[in-house]
Amino acid sequence: MTPWFRTGRLHFAVGIEDTFVPQEDVGRRRLDEYELTQHYHQWRDDLSRAKDAGADMIRWGIPWYLLEPEPGRFDFEWTDRVVEHLDRLGLRCMVDLMHYGTPLWLDNQFLNHRYPEAVAAYAAAVAERYADSLDIWTPLNEPVVNAVYCGEQGTWPPYLRGDDGFVKILTRLARGMVLTQRCITEVQPSATFVHVDAGFRWTGAWPPGEREHLQERRFLGLDLVLGRVHEAHPMRAYLTAHGVTDAELDWFTAHAVTPDVIGVNYYPAFTTAERDPTTGTVHPAEAGTTGLADLLHRYAERYEQPLFLTETSRGGPVEERLAWLEESVDTVLRLRAEGMPLVGYTWFPFFALVDWRYRESTRPVDRWLVQMGLYDLERDAGSVLRRRATGLVDRFRALAADTTQTSQERGQ
Repeated sequence: MTPWFRTGRLHFAVGIEDTFVPQEDVGRRRLDEYELTQHYHQWRDDLSRAKDAGADMIRWGIPWYLLEPEPGRFDFEWTDRVVEHLDRLGLRCMVDLMHYGTPLWLDNQFLNHRYPEAVAAYAAAVAERYADSLDIWTPLNEPVVNAVYCGEQGTWPPYLRGDDGFVKILTRLARGMVLTQRCITEVQPSATFVHVDAGFRWTGAWPPGEREHLQERRFLGLDLVLGRVHEAHPMRAYLTAHGVTDAELDWFTAHAVTPDVIGVNYYPAFTTAERDPTTGTVHPAEAGTTGLADLLHRYAERYEQPLFLTETSRGGPVEERLAWLEESVDTVLRLRAEGMPLVGYTWFPFFALVDWRYRESTRPVDRWLVQMGLYDLERDAGSVLRRRATGLVDRFRALAADTTQTSQERGQ
């Protein structure tokens, strides 16, 4: 049977924001997007809406900290019901196994010596239980963003800072990704893997060498997993300068895994960072479809693998979101026509998300709602976050149907 990513079809997907950082501390609240957006209560309707919107795939994540509340003890009751409903809908799931947070019992989080084996064991347990229903896996979402927040900026546990912290976290994440793919393959040989990376771009005036360093560093998570950090790799000296041994790097080479598809996340007003030459401050810059095409070309040329645009959207008024939907889909179709192996398009998030800054604030959750989905969230008098369809729903459905029809006419 031809794998789903080799049929020539462009898959239309939506994704539900699934960041889980459950650790609480003074001045830091639990960040569980499913809880804050009431997806735990409205999951059935949310998934049905995704199917109704024309999506044939969905990016949806499992809250590891709830599924495995104690080491080796799994509570599958909720995920059993979710997977059963996905089957009923015929909605294929690209499973986010790790979207930032670790279980509460894993002290020191990603630095814990058991982390790589623990995350792989959890992933294998999920893959074995749902082998008849789920077969597309993302071992870990956005390894470099994870390393920045947890290791470089000290925003999330274990709150490390600087390059040393970044390297420590990234190498642990990468080792967990390798073991996750290997363990899943053992229990589910037919599994396919989509490794999702955050797209980063830089513009403006940067100090000598800094922009070049960042441009290489953005690929470091994937390069480690794929066993590409050889002697001549431009980031090898950076890694060894921050404590990574040759033996550790040799381990990645010896145990390298290759994803079937590489997912790239891109936001037109957020992905590109611009540096002010006068003040040195860095801020997000609008890059539109030019930035999208540039980023996809860079991943296509570097990895020569099928690509999936696994996240894109725009915040703001519905009219601006509609314009980006049209522009971004048109860009993806143009790149495919030029020969780029793009196999999927994802509007992410499907409905509004809660800004991550909520975790460090005391303001009510509604103050942090970011309306950037096909559906907006509005709280009613009973404190229920209602899903209000915008004009993007009908347009997304029409674009998905048009593309599917075109593929069928071409015999794909």
